[in-house]
Amino acid sequence: MADQVFKIRLKKGDTVVVRSGKYKGQSGKIVATHPLLNKVTVEGINIVKKHVKPNRQHPQGGIIEITKPIAVSKVGIQEPTSKSASRISYTFDKDGNKTRVFTKTKKEIK
Repeated sequence: MADQVFKIRLKKGDTVVVRSGKYKGQSGKIVATHPLLNKVTVEGINIVKKHVKPNRQHPQGGIIEITKPIAVSKVGIQEPTSKSASRISYTFDKDGNKTRVFTKTKKEIK
């Protein structure tokens, strides 16, 4: 099942906007990408509470909040000018290097 590695165009540190679901319209930075799951972890998005038994990290046990990954299809990279979600496409610059580009405005992603 976990033998397919997905091509994720988003990178760690990109600011993304959630396009659908409970967190629709919210934005945050990508903390981690998970190519085997086709998901990304975005800070402040998809926070769940988990009950933990007492262990070394949590001697008392209790309820902790953790950020779970969200599907790549539910997020889009945030365009700095319009603050809206965009797709990513690739182009080659004059030196022949592959660069990521906003599909809507054709501007290069820094």
